[in-house]
Amino acid sequence: MQFTAEMIAGLLGGTIVGDKNATVSTVSSIDGGKAGSLAYLTNQKYEQYVYTTEASIVLVDTTFEPKAEVKATLIKVENVGACVLNLLEMYNATRPRKTGISQLASIHEGATLGENCYVGDFTVIEATAKIGDNVQLYPQCYVGDNVTIGEGTKIYPGVKIYEGTTVGKNCIIHAGVVLGADGFGFAPKEDGTFAKIPQLGNVIIEDNVEIGANSCIDRAKTDSTIIRSGVKLDNLIQIGHNVEVGANTVMSAQVGIAGTSKVGANCFVAGQVGVADHVTIGNRAKLGSKSGIDKNVGDDEIRFGYPALPGMQYHRSFAIFRQLPDMAQMVREMEKRLTKLEEQGE
Repeated sequence: MQFTAEMIAGLLGGTIVGDKNATVSTVSSIDGGKAGSLAYLTNQKYEQYVYTTEASIVLVDTTFEPKAEVKATLIKVENVGACVLNLLEMYNATRPRKTGISQLASIHEGATLGENCYVGDFTVIEATAKIGDNVQLYPQCYVGDNVTIGEGTKIYPGVKIYEGTTVGKNCIIHAGVVLGADGFGFAPKEDGTFAKIPQLGNVIIEDNVEIGANSCIDRAKTDSTIIRSGVKLDNLIQIGHNVEVGANTVMSAQVGIAGTSKVGANCFVAGQVGVADHVTIGNRAKLGSKSGIDKNVGDDEIRFGYPALPGMQYHRSFAIFRQLPDMAQMVREMEKRLTKLEEQGE
């Protein structure tokens, strides 16, 4: 679908500088813009690309004044970032929606399927599963017994949802995700082997959750592993058994949360953070990349490093750490001088 500069300016309340009839059909970055695309300037360090981009339309701030000739049509708006989000949502809404039930899908007669659902090739839906209206199940998904999926949820290819799992409304589950596999529970025996501890609980995913590709959320030993409403998980994340993640918390790639830990609401957990078992993290906490969290973290606190330290303490420690090679050299020189002084004293 094509949009003119006049249409876009009308939607965003912007002002056109250039050709009001310029058309676009896709969105691109400012440094990679091609003819027929809309680009945007949200960071002034990329201003140079405004003058060289091949994009047909560029969104800029109302205060932007070009320092050289601009080939593209400009649309000046109050908040470029917010406007780009609105446009991306609008563009996404125009994309065709998958529909229909594949004849190659296997749907048990005891399963319940809502209206206007899409089920792709080789997807399996077991008995007693309940699928809400407008759910999309892409090819090769597995939906186990007694699974519930809320309306409007989109589940991409290869997702495996084990028995008893509940997925809420308007969730997005990306390819390769596994929901409800057994928690990592084993009891050591006297002969050095391990006895498997039965994992009898389930996984509950609340509404408006997005889970990135190849992430795993384990079922609880008893009760439930719970991902609260609005949580956004990146790719390659591991959530252990009986973990609870609070509402609107965001986690970047390769985070690992060990069993029975609790993460509060509105937290930011950066990439490769590891959280030990039975740890509680408070609301609105921020955990820096690669931090190792082995102790409780309070509300609004910041942690960096391994083992993790409070924000300012970590930065002070790191400032010293960077000087260690020079300090080591100074110590060696002082040792040599001390040795000479001792020899002279003798």
